[in-house]
Amino acid sequence: MVKTNFVEEFKKFQNLVSPSYLLESPYREVLIAVARGDGKFYSVLRKARLSESIGRQVIDELVDLDVLFVENSRETPLKTHPKQKIKKHLRSYRIQDKLRFSEPFLRFWFGFVEIYHKELEAGKGDRFLANFEKHYERLRTLVYEQLCDALLVEYYAQQGVEIVASGSYWNQYSEFDILAVTDQKKIILGECKYKDRKVCKNELRKLMAKAEQSGISVDTYALFSKSGFSNELLQHQDEKLLLFDLNDLKLLL
Repeated sequence: MVKTNFVEEFKKFQNLVSPSYLLESPYREVLIAVARGDGKFYSVLRKARLSESIGRQVIDELVDLDVLFVENSRETPLKTHPKQKIKKHLRSYRIQDKLRFSEPFLRFWFGFVEIYHKELEAGKGDRFLANFEKHYERLRTLVYEQLCDALLVEYYAQQGVEIVASGSYWNQYSEFDILAVTDQKKIILGECKYKDRKVCKNELRKLMAKAEQSGISVDTYALFSKSGFSNELLQHQDEKLLLFDLNDLKLLL
């Protein structure tokens, strides 16, 4: 399907990239960095090899064009008052917002296609196809995480509880697929696994360890799995551990 409808009609799909100058420097490098990395602001500038001043100009333009949008960090600043002392190894640490694509097509293009555009223009798609088949689940993972976040909000709404903040969360120590806060200030920490194997208790242990390292006081853990859960994990499900599989997404219909 990909070879028939994409590789052989590469030029047709390339024309869908609008405005066309997104395929030129420095926009091209910024968009590739966003698509192939974690999207953190300074990481993108470093990978695109741009200064902060020029990088901000380019990113602001891409946001104005609705090519990208900014997902603001919810991390608490290390320094909360002017006289507060910070450990030496943390003094250079900067909280970073993340950049996200507004349209899945452009995320696909700059994540998988653009690095092979010269070969594709020549009708050679073997390396592109091999890379796509190896890593295409990256495309589905973010969408799955967004669905899981919406599912968690809906699940609590049906319990009469309002989620006042949700979405991904990251800090100097780790990253989390979902960190949600209820109107009663309860914290739910979630992990999403779009894999062809059941999620086992070890995944919960790793999530709990990450939370402890990050200093997050968790009231409820929520695990989301494409392929279900081990019997051991199912037996531990209670009010402090929520387990959701693909069937639970029906709540969103």
